[in-house]
Amino acid sequence: MLVYDGDCAFCTRCAQAAEAIGADAKIVAWQLTDLAELGIDEAQAATAVQWVEVDGTVRSGHEAVAATLGSAGGPWRIAGRAMLLPGVSWPAAKAYQLVADNRHRLPGGTPACDRRADRPRP
Repeated sequence: MLVYDGDCAFCTRCAQAAEAIGADAKIVAWQLTDLAELGIDEAQAATAVQWVEVDGTVRSGHEAVAATLGSAGGPWRIAGRAMLLPGVSWPAAKAYQLVADNRHRLPGGTPACDRRADRPRP
């Protein structure tokens, strides 16, 4: 299961892209699911995309993106695996954080996407 921030238009567009490439997962906004049942708290869900395996293993941020890509198969699977390789994982994590920190500034982003500590949640 891919759990994303449904209040954020940028995140919603990314979730739609995951559906479009054929990610083999239930894709759901965290606001519409039972986070406790998934082993995720609201702070985790609001901070980064989450991937929950059938066995309950949770991956966050770039690792969740990698798992999503891997579930789509084909070239997406290769890209997902590549994101986790030594020498690639660290820059992928930094790139994910850069995007997450600035998602309100990206195409499709809205003020609701801004998760800086000084901004109230919608």
